[in-house]
Amino acid sequence: MRLVTYRYPSKLGTHLGALREDGAVLDLAAADPALAGGNMPAFIAGGAAALQHARSAVESAPVAEGAVLCAPIPRPPKNVFCVGKNYREHAQEFAGSGFDASAKEVVPEAPVVFTKPATAIIPTGETIPVHLDPTNSTDYEGELAVVIGHGGRGIRAADAMKHVFGYTIVNDVTARTLQHRHRQWVLGKGIDGFCPMGPAILTADEVPDPSVLRVITHVNGETRQDAPVAELIFDIPALIAAISAGITLEPGDVIATGTPVGVGIGFNPPKFLKAGDVVRVEVPGIGVLENPVG
Repeated sequence: MRLVTYRYPSKLGTHLGALREDGAVLDLAAADPALAGGNMPAFIAGGAAALQHARSAVESAPVAEGAVLCAPIPRPPKNVFCVGKNYREHAQEFAGSGFDASAKEVVPEAPVVFTKPATAIIPTGETIPVHLDPTNSTDYEGELAVVIGHGGRGIRAADAMKHVFGYTIVNDVTARTLQHRHRQWVLGKGIDGFCPMGPAILTADEVPDPSVLRVITHVNGETRQDAPVAELIFDIPALIAAISAGITLEPGDVIATGTPVGVGIGFNPPKFLKAGDVVRVEVPGIGVLENPVG
């Protein structure tokens, strides 16, 4: 099941829906009033009972005519957790680009974790505001993101997958010059609108083994990234264990797992984003996250 948050252009509030294969959005609350409210983290916190309500509602839910997709979790409980240099070939291209001022080693010895604020989150279809990067060095990073279901602190890697609610897509848009200048990544990656997310959350029961998923990124129709999640240096259980060691994860928290080789700074000269470009990140099974640049 692919779950979404959506809105109507002429009405206030958000709603929970399911995304059909043909792209239609189903109004779950119309089939089951228990699913009213439109708060995805609250729904996730409802656990197995909430999921069963949604599964049953899909059978009779009407199409939400005129629905506009929001990010599936427009405002997570915390900042979006992001992981840097988590594909070996990308770590090497980043090290060779001259933009990495964060560490001496090429491949990290432990997960490199930073965050993006909720104000950076935008849905599929919304414009990436490249004009907010005064350095004209905006780059793309297609990533698989994990959505936490059952929360906790001190989660063991062996138990981590029990805490996964599902998966979505994140584009970790980055102002490379700011990333390098400040020797940390929040200011270069946390700009408003620099975290496209969506289009949906694919529930974990649909993906017994997330390592088989692929992250594919196109810019203006040109394939830039295409790699299996199996190539992660630190896999999903390792990331959940590392982050939860001292930080309590909550239902609806989002962890972007890292980007594969093929980002703009990997080219000579770099291929930075500019107004008029279109970035399309696809993870088959989850869907397509596509954003114009402006």
